Amino acid sequence: MSTLNGLKLVVSKKQLHASPIVIRRNKLISKLHEQLELCEAQREGKTYAPVRLKTYVNKATGERMTAEVAKRVKEWFWVSNENNKINLAVKYGAKTLMLNKKSKANAIELASGDELISTLKALKVAVANGELDEAIAEVSEATRLAFGK
Repeated sequence: MSTLNGLKLVVSKKQLHASPIVIRRNKLISKLHEQLELCEAQREGKTYAPVRLKTYVNKATGERMTAEVAKRVKEWFWVSNENNKINLAVKYGAKTLMLNKKSKANAIELASGDELISTLKALKVAVANGELDEAIAEVSEATRLAFGK
């Protein structure tokens, strides 16, 4: 018992669910990580195809089977025709986030692939710090209202 006396004992309860804000941040961070992996693979001349598990029912036997299937990752970036710059749009689900409400900016203009990779890394940090919470909440609310029609 002398060991327990030397410890600080408290009454605590484990939190079962994270707050919706944290869940949304983590979702966007994981999608930014996918985009980062995609960019790095393209820079090295490789293809990036993460796998996911798909469960289906075998029609012949009727048993449930699980198979690894390549996941499709859509690029959030493209090369602009006017000035040959790379544009990056940050998406939450299928919707593009409004990055600046005043100018209604929805994309980031970049000069090179290396700048794209560094910008994606900076965006991951910004999302973790909560800088895009307002934009994420706005898009999330619009999506939620669309289901209520």
